[in-house]
Amino acid sequence: MGTPGEKPRSMLSADYQRDWPEYFDAVDGKPPRDTLVRALDAFEREGRPAGKGPLLAVDIACGQGRDTLEMLRRTSPRWRVIAVDSHTEATRRTLAAIALEDMERVLVCQLRMEEIAERGAGTIPARVDLINASFALPFCEPGAFASLWGFITGRLGRGGRFSGQFFGDRDEWSCVRPQSHFTRAQVEALLQPFAVEHMEEVDKEGDDAIGGVKRHHVFHVVARRL
Repeated sequence: MGTPGEKPRSMLSADYQRDWPEYFDAVDGKPPRDTLVRALDAFEREGRPAGKGPLLAVDIACGQGRDTLEMLRRTSPRWRVIAVDSHTEATRRTLAAIALEDMERVLVCQLRMEEIAERGAGTIPARVDLINASFALPFCEPGAFASLWGFITGRLGRGGRFSGQFFGDRDEWSCVRPQSHFTRAQVEALLQPFAVEHMEEVDKEGDDAIGGVKRHHVFHVVARRL
């Protein structure tokens, strides 16, 4: 039992899930993830040849749409976005947040990330410019991770970027599902097809999004496809 006033430890269920609507409420109004912003800024620095259309991004596990909205907000270059999430409440909130004038540049799909490699081919073109997975990949079922990661690396053309997070092996939740947590060497091995533009390793005790505390071990990554 904790001491009076002590924050509870952050918990996951045995199948590595949480109360997602509660999480969406907790992060409502939060800014886009730093890794996404870094990736978008990199594309902006590179520029876009005159006459070329919007770039194409996929937002995996888009949640309430905080990253999707940032992509649609950018104008140099402009973006089209395919936003996917398995949760009905996530797709509802994302759609509700999109301005009417941006609707023609976004497709919101209810799709489990474990199904993206198999079913995404009919929705996601063979080449995309950016795949964003903000705090998403650790929640992929371990048996489907290899096919999802293969889909990500295969869909990104040369110069395309991945932005997102991996959970480290010292993270408190690693005892729940250790297959979903990686050492730094394992993360670097996954990123072999990329030039890593940003990798920040965070290993600290801190607050969780919904008010609990936990030991965080996270790799924040932006990487460009070779």
